[in-house]
Amino acid sequence: MAAAPRSVHKLAFVASDRPEAQAVRAHLASRYGDVPESQAEVIVALGGDGFMLETLHRNLASRTPIYGMNQGSVGFLMNEYNDEGLVERINAAELAVIYPLAMTTRDASGKIERALAINEVSLLRQTRQTAKLSVSIDGKVRMAELFCDGVMVATPAGSTAYNLSAHGPIIPLDARVLALTPISAFRPRRWRGALLPHRAQVKFEVLEAEKRPVSAVADNFEVRDVIEVSIAEDRHTKLHMLFDAGRSLEERVLAEQFSA
Repeated sequence: MAAAPRSVHKLAFVASDRPEAQAVRAHLASRYGDVPESQAEVIVALGGDGFMLETLHRNLASRTPIYGMNQGSVGFLMNEYNDEGLVERINAAELAVIYPLAMTTRDASGKIERALAINEVSLLRQTRQTAKLSVSIDGKVRMAELFCDGVMVATPAGSTAYNLSAHGPIIPLDARVLALTPISAFRPRRWRGALLPHRAQVKFEVLEAEKRPVSAVADNFEVRDVIEVSIAEDRHTKLHMLFDAGRSLEERVLAEQFSA
């Protein structure tokens, strides 16, 4: 964590499609002023975690810090909503720097697709048939056959999202590891996944792809009927998120491990 900019004045307010979020956006824009995202020193995102991911993806190139306030259902990546002293809160906020995952897929025709994932890259079965995958790490096959509903590679920031729901580990932000987590593994039945060095190159091959089709999803970007998926951390792309002092993302990840 690092200190945020200390004299922010130009804010851009963006909101999800929910009427409540749109109403709050109009109120805050009127109170604090509003500039286009391209001119903002900080972008204030109003919605839930899904909308935060959309906003981060939309601003990957600019690296403009995003300060979220919860107007959604979950809000793990958001600060609590309060319209008082917003500029002061932003100036005092802590900066979290996050590195996304780069996903590269190939289908049977040889078509290549690429996307970035802030939370996780997931491989999911497309039909009633169980997926059958091989798993390689840094060019070495570690599991020749994994029968499952799916499997994912999650970042530390994303470890409390889908990864946690699939019984994967919560990872501190500074741990420099990734979570490899199966989804309803059938064989080997007791395999619970693995922790990988953050520089690991992960490759999945889809076995019996015609009989057992699989899709690959990087956050909300889906590619269907893949036969090969490669995943690696993208250290050249930095995402900047702002959190209220004392309620940093690192603190939230730690607190989540002690929640009931």
